[in-house]
Amino acid sequence: MVMQASGGPSWSPDPESGITIDFVEAGELTFEVAQAGEGDHLAILLHGFPELHYSWQGQMPLLAEMGYRVWAPNLRGYGGTSRPERVVNYSFDKLLADIGALIDASGAKKVTLICHDWGGLIGWRFAILKTRPLERFVAMNIPHPLALRRQSRNLKQLRKSWYIFFFQIPWLPETLFGTNGAKRIGDIFLNTSCNPEQFGRDVREVYRQAAARPGALKAMIHYYRALFRGRQVFNVGDGRVEVPTLMIFGEQDVAIETSAIEGTEKWVPHYTVKRLPDASHWVQQDAPDEVNAILKDWLPKA
Repeated sequence: MVMQASGGPSWSPDPESGITIDFVEAGELTFEVAQAGEGDHLAILLHGFPELHYSWQGQMPLLAEMGYRVWAPNLRGYGGTSRPERVVNYSFDKLLADIGALIDASGAKKVTLICHDWGGLIGWRFAILKTRPLERFVAMNIPHPLALRRQSRNLKQLRKSWYIFFFQIPWLPETLFGTNGAKRIGDIFLNTSCNPEQFGRDVREVYRQAAARPGALKAMIHYYRALFRGRQVFNVGDGRVEVPTLMIFGEQDVAIETSAIEGTEKWVPHYTVKRLPDASHWVQQDAPDEVNAILKDWLPKA
């Protein structure tokens, strides 16, 4: 069963930003997509947990100025995007098909993929499996899948990953995070960022309201449940990514050890890494000016 989210758009962008919100039919779902710019070169931006397309508001105007058509979808289950109910509907094959369907729906001739956190888990796999041709790939605070496999034997990393095991418990995680109108979701950003001024009340309220929608938290946590059940995260063959790849990593990450990004060039021959020592896991929101400067320098104009 697919549940269509209600309540309208998750976010109303400032008209001066050039960002608009539209609903796009792609594959088996309807996606709430933040859009900016125009042209044949699509930059598609994938958010993580517990984010939204909103997390890219600082990067979308820059990319549009550089000539890209920018789409930042709310992933399945998030915000105003369709919300399938069963865990099986959040497996990697479904998630990869979603991004392929969005690219097809855009009609773009060229694609650059930019991802963070869970969006990066999808993005790495998308790039490795060549689900659709890419020009370039950008990952933010999410290591290569085979680096994650290596890191799974690291005790410090296992301690940081406690929440993944907690999310396997039925109903309890979504119940706890849903108390007080899902206030804890907004507080996650405030309490784990390096620059809390970037996560004022208005910002936290966008995330809280989206997570408080009926069924939203369950869907968001189903990503982690499907990850365990499918055991696909490390099943990526030789792991090679042939397109130019950029890693931006905020080193004050409460979820991922910085050492997890080391050695990535083993699988990614055209690899650039930029570390931000004073940024957190929420790197593109925590340090938007630094991230934008890196993107502007590394990405060619469309």
